[in-house]
Amino acid sequence: MAKYDFKLPDIGEGVVEGEVVTWHVSVGDSVSEDDPIVDVMTDKATVTIPSPTDGTVLSLNGEVGDMIAVGSVLIEFDTDGTVSETPNDAEEPEVVEEEEPEEEEKPPTKVEKKAEVKAPEISKPIERPAPEIPVSSSKTVLASPAVRRRARESGIDLSSLNGSGPAGRIRHADIDAFVAGGGAIMGAPPVAYSTKRNGISEVKIVGLRRKISEQMVKSAFSIPHFSYFEEVDVTELEALRQALNASRGEDQPKLTYLPFIMLALAKIMPEHPECNGYFYDEEGVVHRHEAVNLGIATQTDRGLYVPVVKNVEAMDVWQAASDLIRVSGAARTGTASLDDLTGSTFTITSLGREGGLGATPIINHPEMAILGVHKARDMPVVRSGNIEVRRIMNLSSSFDHRVIDGANGASLIQHLKRMLEYPAMIFM
Repeated sequence: MAKYDFKLPDIGEGVVEGEVVTWHVSVGDSVSEDDPIVDVMTDKATVTIPSPTDGTVLSLNGEVGDMIAVGSVLIEFDTDGTVSETPNDAEEPEVVEEEEPEEEEKPPTKVEKKAEVKAPEISKPIERPAPEIPVSSSKTVLASPAVRRRARESGIDLSSLNGSGPAGRIRHADIDAFVAGGGAIMGAPPVAYSTKRNGISEVKIVGLRRKISEQMVKSAFSIPHFSYFEEVDVTELEALRQALNASRGEDQPKLTYLPFIMLALAKIMPEHPECNGYFYDEEGVVHRHEAVNLGIATQTDRGLYVPVVKNVEAMDVWQAASDLIRVSGAARTGTASLDDLTGSTFTITSLGREGGLGATPIINHPEMAILGVHKARDMPVVRSGNIEVRRIMNLSSSFDHRVIDGANGASLIQHLKRMLEYPAMIFM
């Protein structure tokens, strides 16, 4: 037996340790060179580490959530005479995988046959109890046309059933329960209240979720937030967006509101330099940046990422939209580079379709401000004494009160409001 100790390599400048996020192998597994063996998370990114050799896994150093120092033994391999056994070991799970779909395909056909047989069985007990059911003409019955038709064809008086749907609405399930009970069960109880749930699941906070947790605690406890809310009439912006989308080229992306908001922020930020940059509180120094690098909070299957669109001040609306799609897409697929995920000077967070009316976004430390964008909706608005339907969008914002006064934060949002309500100003 030739034992090979594989140590955690240097996976980034300044990185001294990494957190085990996911093991792709287990003890006893046979692996080939370059097969993924483990995902390790650093301060900036998650890295998949490949196997350096062919062999069999003898031991794993650390469980999910453990911190492993660079240079420490990560995994032990047996590299003597085990490579040839790999094909035999790999064949067994393949056979299982092929058999499982075949077994799963058969039950649905059986279920369908049972459903077909069940139909005549339902009609038999209906004929006997139906005449014995007391008729109540005074009770208001709530039911869909399909349920009424079924009851009428089956000879069931719906007024004698207790509906389990909203407001006592009778559903097909109520008829099924009535029939199954031979006419003795008057309706079925709501499914939502029929079973108690007492289970508890334990979820270990690891990887990106742990990093987000640590960052949020640091931001919430070290930064005195003040929040500011405003609503914006984006009726004219919506008209412009629709017009540009209607005339866009085949190589141009479909525009949402975000590229316009990004350009508007880049346009006005030179007049509000106190909101664009970093506050290094330990040194007591503020770095005000001329470049407008916008972090876009993006929800993925692996947690919340903040990819960055850099130098928005030098882009047009199509370039901003394209780069936004590129970095957010890379974050969702896990292909974002370290450069794509670092360097933001101001962050935008949007809940998209979930929208909501307001929120209190937490600043992305060491930045000094964050903007929350909410779903646009049609609302009645008084204009010149008349009520009109306008497109309204709510904005939420938070600022670091240590270095940004309330008036300065409000001034930025009011300036942004004017730009979005008169979108031609964005391009002037």
